[in-house]
Amino acid sequence: MSKKTLIVTYLPSGERSSTKKLVDAFLAAAKGKTQVEHLDLLKEVPDFFSSESLGAYVTRNYMGQPLAPAQAAAIAKMDRMTAQLKAADVVVLAFPMHNFGPPAAIKAWFDSVLLKGQTWDMNASGFVGLMKGKQALILLSSGGVYEGPMAGWEHAASLSKVEFAFMGYDTVEAISAAGMNANPAKAPEAIAAAVAKVHAVVAQWYA
Repeated sequence: MSKKTLIVTYLPSGERSSTKKLVDAFLAAAKGKTQVEHLDLLKEVPDFFSSESLGAYVTRNYMGQPLAPAQAAAIAKMDRMTAQLKAADVVVLAFPMHNFGPPAAIKAWFDSVLLKGQTWDMNASGFVGLMKGKQALILLSSGGVYEGPMAGWEHAASLSKVEFAFMGYDTVEAISAAGMNANPAKAPEAIAAAVAKVHAVVAQWYA
């Protein structure tokens, strides 16, 4: 088990969650193939930037100055989540779409780990992702189907892909079980199709 996998979940519906079915499928398929660490954002809620933590971040990561103890404490949880992400070869991010985008906890997690000098940086050519050689899988479900004329309303998988690509991930895949509310009769079919895609990704990534 040479690869380490970090699974980051935000599943407020618990056992009723359609996204959880995809996570469970991933865990079953990947069992014995990777070392798994789980970050549950319902239990470990990411920090939002406050005046104190943002000030500490700018002072240290942009200005290169040491932090006072109070400043270091203000950004400690963000540093911890960033270190956890950096230690993983694969990250699986699982959540439901809320109001056309990722839930606030997911955006707060991205804000916590997109730290200059840690997961991305800048040089004379522009932005540089520091997470090369790593893979990211996004698992999500949505009440509607955001394809065709509705594609412009989809900002959950699309934003997550941009965030991971910005950090330099070599591979970023998104698997969605869509239409859970719009087409409830077809929900089992949509979930089964998404689970099949999960199995295919696991077979490819953990061969």
